Amino acid sequence: MMILRRKVEKMDLYRRQVLICGGTGCISTGCKGVLNEFVKEIKNHNLTEEVKVVETGCIGTCDLGPVLVIYPEGIFYQKVSVDDVKEIVEEHLVKGQYVKRLMYTPPTSSEPLPEYKDIPFFRHQLRIALRNVGLINPEVIEEYIARDGYTALEKAVTEMTPEQIVQVLKDSGLRGRGGAGFPTGLKWEFTMKAQSDEKYVICNADEGDPGAFMDRSVLEGDPHSVIEAMAIAGYTIGAKQGYVYVRAEYPLAVERLGQAIKAAKKMGFLGENIFGTDFSFDLEIRVGAGAFVCGEETALINSIEGRRGEPRPKPPFPATVGLWGKPTLINNVETFANIPIIILKGAEWFSQIGTSEKSKGTKVFALAGNINTTGLVEVPMGTTLRQVIFDLGGGIPNGKKFKAAQTGGPSGGCLT
Repeated sequence: MMILRRKVEKMDLYRRQVLICGGTGCISTGCKGVLNEFVKEIKNHNLTEEVKVVETGCIGTCDLGPVLVIYPEGIFYQKVSVDDVKEIVEEHLVKGQYVKRLMYTPPTSSEPLPEYKDIPFFRHQLRIALRNVGLINPEVIEEYIARDGYTALEKAVTEMTPEQIVQVLKDSGLRGRGGAGFPTGLKWEFTMKAQSDEKYVICNADEGDPGAFMDRSVLEGDPHSVIEAMAIAGYTIGAKQGYVYVRAEYPLAVERLGQAIKAAKKMGFLGENIFGTDFSFDLEIRVGAGAFVCGEETALINSIEGRRGEPRPKPPFPATVGLWGKPTLINNVETFANIPIIILKGAEWFSQIGTSEKSKGTKVFALAGNINTTGLVEVPMGTTLRQVIFDLGGGIPNGKKFKAAQTGGPSGGCLT
């Protein structure tokens, strides 16, 4: 790992970085044109050795796109068009003067909030599963490594036994984020103890709830967190093969995940003898046709096997009889995204977040509907609907009264 650290340390240093949201929402509003214009104008002003332009995953404020953040100041600009780029470059990057008309202004104020960290939508969040989303280029593995990426995998396979990993997850209180809320450590333990010559790890990325885009945003913005977690899972349960089942309606997620898998293999995080041990693990993508029922784990297994996507009777559960009749561990994207940081920071750190014995950590929501600020949010368990809608979302437009909130979809992962 030290070789990789040195490689990251030798990456070029810049005076400023322009982080442009490259999530699906901002792509639909023209972020690619904005990014290209920034590259052009930075070159025209001879700033290429001082300013770096980075395309990130979803920053979160989907209705304000295209959005970007300029560091180290952390200045947030919203609804940026190609025509605005020259002004930002000349005023902000050259003169150090902020472009106030493009900053976020709260509905109850006439003064803009320039800094990313001061905007209520971000200030009230606690990002764990989304810790890297919107901060790194998901297509550059070195940026993930620079934020402690793959350190948890190294720790797991070189310092911990599978039993120790299971105990950490059990003590953390992490539950499945796909809807059922089953204790993650317990599920991993069942699969670990199952006797078989072959086992499998599956990531359920078949997110089909209307208005939901939590898993999509993680795969688009931080695919290596899922890859690392699945490799840890493979080591823990004794599996050598994993599959990520993604719906075809997520082409950008599929593309970036595929690039990340190739990069991880090249770096030696996937494949044979990972970190010089006898542990080997490989990963493949399976693209689903978009059947909503395949979000159910046994229907998903049928689909991977080439069968009709329909649920199987349970028991037996996948932990004992899963893919091709072998013990199989299935978790969704958000659940996996929590694993590496729990391994690094420990069970006690994670278990202190949340409210009760059964509600530890955070939850990611797709916040949509008739509110002032919509988008992707992550808050501690126990956060009330009122806090999400009014503190993060800025309340109801035009001062109208709140009437109702619907937790949309069977997973409960979307607020509308």
